[in-house]
Amino acid sequence: MNQNPVDQARRLVRDRFPEALAVVLAGSTATGRDTAGSDLDIAVLIEDGGESCRETIRFEGRVVELFVHTWAGLVELFATDAAARRGVLQSMYATGLVLLDSNGAAGRARSLAEEGLRTGPPALDPATVETRRYGLTDALDDLVDAADRIEALAVAGFVLGTAADLLCDHHRAWIGGGKWLPRRLMEADPERGAALLEGHLRLCESGDPTALLDATSEILDLAGGPLREGYRRTWNGAIDSVAAARR
Repeated sequence: MNQNPVDQARRLVRDRFPEALAVVLAGSTATGRDTAGSDLDIAVLIEDGGESCRETIRFEGRVVELFVHTWAGLVELFATDAAARRGVLQSMYATGLVLLDSNGAAGRARSLAEEGLRTGPPALDPATVETRRYGLTDALDDLVDAADRIEALAVAGFVLGTAADLLCDHHRAWIGGGKWLPRRLMEADPERGAALLEGHLRLCESGDPTALLDATSEILDLAGGPLREGYRRTWNGAIDSVAAARR
């Protein structure tokens, strides 16, 4: 018999974090989208002076991802997530299920998270946008010329990720990785996001790049259009890899 993940999370909190200021269960188990193999994503706010860390454990047979932090650590992590344009911890606190709340700490953390999410991520700086445009233009050329199916699939993965990044930046929307890439993409722009995802799927299924090329070209135009000749970067101090243009 599968155990109720919320009940499991409550038992874990009682067992390991009885003195926590606040505990929030996030992810699929908090929204009812969990499966039998879903892990538990749990944010734990502890007193200042404790250790902020991320830890993976197994509890009652289920994998648990713990995000443990002090108030000072929480503020720092929110800032780091915002700079990375992901807002992971902010989303956990803003949408998660409160399991423990000492003197309103969970509510204060949620308010701070919601404020950050409303503000949105910082825009990519112009030089980074140019580098993304250059790398994406080059990748589209490779996709047109690709004769090897495996190489085409590899290039298509890069195209999907970079185009999604530029589209989310255009809307000042949060980005995501893995399963969160399509979710964030559809939140940012349902029409163009769906066209990009469908184009990628069609290439993977049939090898036809046409729909992916069309969807990506539209997104590239939003960011300033293709960029080939005229692109120039100087290396000062730490030298970035030339592969940075293909990230």
